[in-house]
Amino acid sequence: MKHLIPAMLLFTVAAIAGPAVPMQALDEARLLPVITHNLHPGQQPRLALSLPGMTPLFLIGDDPLSTEWLRQHRDALKTLHATGLVVNVATLARLNALRAIAPKLTLLPVSADDMAKHLPITAYPVLITDKGLEQ
Repeated sequence: MKHLIPAMLLFTVAAIAGPAVPMQALDEARLLPVITHNLHPGQQPRLALSLPGMTPLFLIGDDPLSTEWLRQHRDALKTLHATGLVVNVATLARLNALRAIAPKLTLLPVSADDMAKHLPITAYPVLITDKGLEQ
């Protein structure tokens, strides 16, 4: 009997939830659109910084400049184990289009307004490492 209750609970939750939809898709759809007011697509000057322990991050949007940059740099980003923050993206379809360009990279929809306040970043795409900013 003690095994029957969890099984019934699982069945009930599955029945209420309806058809199987990936949880990631549900959660990300609620996060969109992502808009970062303090950054825009464009040229970001290279800047040497000392950021010890910084995990490599890159910032992109769903604009043509970011899309081309991602195509050109995806292999190097994978080698660095960099995580991508998609700081301006309108829809889940556009986020997934970016993921299709670089399927081996993690791309997360996140506003970077706070980051832009603490780092001298004005534009993306940009790579942030422990050594600084580069495009």
